[in-house]
Amino acid sequence: MTDPGLRADDCADRVSLLKTGHQSEQKELAQLRSGLLGTPREIPSRYFYDATGSALFERICGLDEYYQARTEGALLEAHADRIVETARADELIEIGSGAATKTRSLLRAMERLHGTAVYRPLDVDDDMLARVGEELCMEFPELRVEAIEGDFTHSLAHVPPGERQLFIFLGGTIGNLHPTLEAPGFIRMIASRMSASDHFLLGTDLIKSPDRLEAAYNDSEGITVTFNRNIPEVVNRKAGGDFDPGVYEHRAFYDTQHNWIEMRLVATRDQHVTLRTLDVELSIEAGEEIRTEISAKYDRQRVDGLLGQAGMLAVDWLTDPEELFALTLAKPVRMGAAPRGA
Repeated sequence: MTDPGLRADDCADRVSLLKTGHQSEQKELAQLRSGLLGTPREIPSRYFYDATGSALFERICGLDEYYQARTEGALLEAHADRIVETARADELIEIGSGAATKTRSLLRAMERLHGTAVYRPLDVDDDMLARVGEELCMEFPELRVEAIEGDFTHSLAHVPPGERQLFIFLGGTIGNLHPTLEAPGFIRMIASRMSASDHFLLGTDLIKSPDRLEAAYNDSEGITVTFNRNIPEVVNRKAGGDFDPGVYEHRAFYDTQHNWIEMRLVATRDQHVTLRTLDVELSIEAGEEIRTEISAKYDRQRVDGLLGQAGMLAVDWLTDPEELFALTLAKPVRMGAAPRGA
């Protein structure tokens, strides 16, 4: 509960924001260029999350069809003490933090068990980080927030070392990384930042009925449609483009061969697009599709395999009665681990 005696000014010495200087911007633009020129065309899902996209995603998380956020939040609320007691953590590092809505369960547990704590959220939206930092400062009088602005696939190196750190990657966001080409390397990168006393908490959406999955990405209110059609707007700003979002329709479907959801934008008519920053011109034909997201679904065997490749071992598996979603708490077990910050 927010302390009524606190004012925003009182948080100045407990909230900080490190801007990484967009050191990875050229790499991100190169990936965007490669995706748009590939077959099929693709826009990396990181381009969803400007201020508008972040706000839309918060709304999606409140939808009836979108069980992921609701189920994960309930798991965190029920098991936060158990997670924090096992990890013995007094520093929480959240990769892709967003609004940190569900994170509060862990922060409350850390407050109960340790009194003081450090929270280091990492996200691309600096406005969101500033707002969340102030909110948490008001809510947790002894919490220190050290936010880092940057893309989680490039900016993890800016997280300083500490003792008994708990790294968390929630929301099933691991599903946005290709399960064989990207996710293993990303988990290895996290593991390389961890010491033997650290822990890692991973949220994964589980394999289930295609009907249930497709309903979550084709909500009846059409918010996901707006969310998907916002991505060309972000690309326009980042890459000097002239996409017309109104040309595109939303499509989301479950690919049973790969066990993932795909979201795409489908052109309803021909469009010529210029992206000045990328020095690219595109001729997009009516009916052509641009993939904007994959969301891979996991089971326990796939999660254990992913962690094992990174030299980590699951020490706790937490799921709901319907087995819709899972939280996995893991720790490093490899011998000769790389030193912190390597």
